[in-house]
Amino acid sequence: MTDRIDTKLAELGLSLPEAAAPVAAYVSVVEAGGMLFLSGQLPFRDGQLVKGRLGEGVSLEDGQDAAKLCGLMVVAQIRKALDGDLSRVKRIVKLGVFVNSAADFTDQAKVANGASELMVALFGDAGRHARSAVGVPVLPLGAAVEIDAIVEIGTAL
Repeated sequence: MTDRIDTKLAELGLSLPEAAAPVAAYVSVVEAGGMLFLSGQLPFRDGQLVKGRLGEGVSLEDGQDAAKLCGLMVVAQIRKALDGDLSRVKRIVKLGVFVNSAADFTDQAKVANGASELMVALFGDAGRHARSAVGVPVLPLGAAVEIDAIVEIGTAL
């Protein structure tokens, strides 16, 4: 699956970033009971955090792109946690999507599609997941979007 995902990323003109280090008192990934629990991942483009509030200067399309960038960081964290072996991913179980939103912005679900569609594109049916999409008034460091995840994994081949 790792080769297939690398091929799909190339087809989409995307690449995985380096897995970001935690910025506070937590770890990026915890493995427990055949699951990976990923801390919230922020959107980075060319090493710069994508900041702003949807409905106040950040467009829906830019929000979807930020969600996709978070999704790429989720996959980068999974890859790092599994020592590069993405074939161990059995299913993307759930994404929690937090959108830095103006009070009247109500398209959080559309923003979250940026990450959800990426997971399906990369993992096929195993990328179909449950999801929450929540509007919040502020996110760490002023990020536009933050995404956490739960991933079912199998044993190494």
